[in-house]
Amino acid sequence: MKSDLSNSLSKKLAKKTGTTEATVYRYFDNKQNLLIYLINWYWEWMNFLIDYHCINIKNPKKKLSTAIACIVNTARRDASIEFVDEDVLHKIIITEGTKAYHNKAVDEQNRQGYFKSYKLLCQKLQILF
Repeated sequence: MKSDLSNSLSKKLAKKTGTTEATVYRYFDNKQNLLIYLINWYWEWMNFLIDYHCINIKNPKKKLSTAIACIVNTARRDASIEFVDEDVLHKIIITEGTKAYHNKAVDEQNRQGYFKSYKLLCQKLQILF
């Protein structure tokens, strides 16, 4: 069974934004680039949430615990944030995320910085630990 991403993400995105699939592909050459964009957006969002929730925490263990909770605790998403549907974004990351890293061009994409957001988040967590 094919995933939502490979079946109709561009169609759904076009419909939600009131545009056409052709317009979506003007910004993203293919679904792989759209997926990488969403993944990077997600990791940047996690980075922001960690900074936001940990800014005044001095205790390193509490800070690390809070940072991890920001990433894994999907049940407590903030519904007041209208411009990000955290549940949908999280679902895409969980169900489709590995596809961004399992392709023939992954080494070149890595050299070009496609996965920098994820690497920066890992470095941040490593420093907290």
